[in-house]
Amino acid sequence: MKEAVIKVEGMMCEHCVSAVTKAVTALQGVAAVTVSLEAGTATVQYDPAKVSVEEIKAAIEDQGYDVI
Repeated sequence: MKEAVIKVEGMMCEHCVSAVTKAVTALQGVAAVTVSLEAGTATVQYDPAKVSVEEIKAAIEDQGYDVI
C-alpha cells in the first residue's frame, strides 16, 4: 500500500467531503480515504498496482473540485 496526500480546492462543506470520499472510495485499489475540509486535503491509501494517483485525482476533478 502507498499513501498520497492530495490538495483539493473548492470544498466548502461536509457534502463536499462526502462527494470526494465517495468518488475516491469507488475506485478499485483504494483501501482508505480521509478527507479534511479544514486542511483541504484527501489522504488516500491505495494499491499502485490497481490504481494510479492520476486516476484518483481525475475522480476528484470529476466531482467538480480542483486538484493542486
